Amino acid sequence: MMKPGLIALIGSGETAAAGGQAFEALADKLGAPLPISVLETPAGFELNSATVAGRVAEYMKTRLQNYRPDPRLIPARSRASEFSPDNPAVLEPLLESRFIFAGPGSPSYAVRQLQGSLAWEYVQARHRLGAALAFASAASISVGALSLPVYEIYKVGEDPHWKPGLDLFDPYGLSLAIIPHWNNTDGGAELDTSHCFIGANRYEKLRAALPSQTSILGIDEHTSLIIDLDAGVCQVIGRDEVHIYCDGGECAYHQGEQFPISALGDYHPLEKPDAGIRPQVWQTVTEAHRIRQETAQAVSIPPDEVHQLVALRQEARSRRDWAESDRLRDQIAARGWAVKDTPSGPVIEPNP
Repeated sequence: MMKPGLIALIGSGETAAAGGQAFEALADKLGAPLPISVLETPAGFELNSATVAGRVAEYMKTRLQNYRPDPRLIPARSRASEFSPDNPAVLEPLLESRFIFAGPGSPSYAVRQLQGSLAWEYVQARHRLGAALAFASAASISVGALSLPVYEIYKVGEDPHWKPGLDLFDPYGLSLAIIPHWNNTDGGAELDTSHCFIGANRYEKLRAALPSQTSILGIDEHTSLIIDLDAGVCQVIGRDEVHIYCDGGECAYHQGEQFPISALGDYHPLEKPDAGIRPQVWQTVTEAHRIRQETAQAVSIPPDEVHQLVALRQEARSRRDWAESDRLRDQIAARGWAVKDTPSGPVIEPNP
């Protein structure tokens, strides 16, 4: 039975302790090995988008080292280039990924490039087949039903307004407007930069213009919300709080607290796993998933030769011939396997 993967929404600090906690929460559920895709798209308009995404990839290599991470950058930067989110060659690593991340940049740009793209179909399909998703900062805004155009309001001076988002949660009955950097104080005493830099006054105007069926989900700095769609549970991790405004009321959940996903809206399980995904795309992703599962299953079964070497090693250990035991262990390792000695006997695992 297919189960959707976990989703982490990160308020800020994707390469700090808070982001690390969120990444580990997802990795712990997935286990090793961990092929990861890091999407450049939200920062694709910047000349250094590979550097921006690369910092996260390098952080993951270190923070998730116990899970044997293999982070790959996905340079799906612009539809008007060879690095298009519709280019299958650019997106190929997504088909193998068990963990997909997108982060800093522009929410409006991310939505414009990903809406209706092959990349976004791949992301949704992989998630429904069990891959975990993590979205930080701009990317977390972009995956809501409505997207906050932060730069247009904060930097350009446009009137407060909402734009359509990628609407990741719509197939689950949820309509969310996600606002990271909720308690930001970068402006100090002179400038209110809360509510993702737009300030409380402009936020109130936006809230008043919110459709009745849409809930606001505010995430504090260095705080994350882990959403388990299968279990119907959300958990706050990190430093501070998550804030929900719906049905005319607002409530906050502190770090460490859990709450039912129904607090976000009228949640229901996914009715069709391929909802909103073109049939040929769904077939491509599911076929890649099937091949990967079969390969992983085959790799996880030690051949007879390895079993024989393990048995010989056990005999050597029983007669305390440690030199022969070490020699046999090295032969096992040379064939791609490791043997762990436990109270109940040897355990054979693929080499990390």
